[in-house]
Amino acid sequence: MSKRVLIILGHSVTDSLCGGLADSYESGAELAGNEVMRINLGELEFDPLLRHGYSEPQELEADLIDAQQAIEWADHLVLVYPNWWGSTPALVKGFLDRVLLPGFAFKYRKDSPWWDRLLAGRSADLLVTMDAPPLYYRFVTGRPGHKQMRKAILGFCGVKPVHVHSFGPVRSSDAAKRATWISKASEIGSRS
Repeated sequence: MSKRVLIILGHSVTDSLCGGLADSYESGAELAGNEVMRINLGELEFDPLLRHGYSEPQELEADLIDAQQAIEWADHLVLVYPNWWGSTPALVKGFLDRVLLPGFAFKYRKDSPWWDRLLAGRSADLLVTMDAPPLYYRFVTGRPGHKQMRKAILGFCGVKPVHVHSFGPVRSSDAAKRATWISKASEIGSRS
């Protein structure tokens, strides 16, 4: 059964390794018969700062309104980004802060510590590049960025399952290794 897949490239440079992974995932998903939309965060115009928290509304820029509509449209979300300082780049975090708002992605219940997950019914893939060896990231630092995205952000909003695919270490990789990763992204996309 085909899905509506939204790919969000969280690297500011589209011809980066992350851009190549997003391109390859997109090709694999389309070949599998899925309908695909794509957002390149580096091409959007928006203020990444949630200037007043949730205490007062902040008008959404046109690109963020379009992004929310794309998220509502999608059955499956794909975020492709580099792991910088153990987590997502500021561009990704700022986008999520501005887009995944109360009333859109979640809703607090009155007089309750619980909330409603308004993005339930969607699944996700995370394609994450890193300079650290993935085993180091897992066993030494405890995968803080992966946990944040899987549980504290997407899971909080009801997105599950969230599958994380780590690619690294990038810094010491050669062209053959990167080609293997690009091929793997296509394979993952074909299963979306």
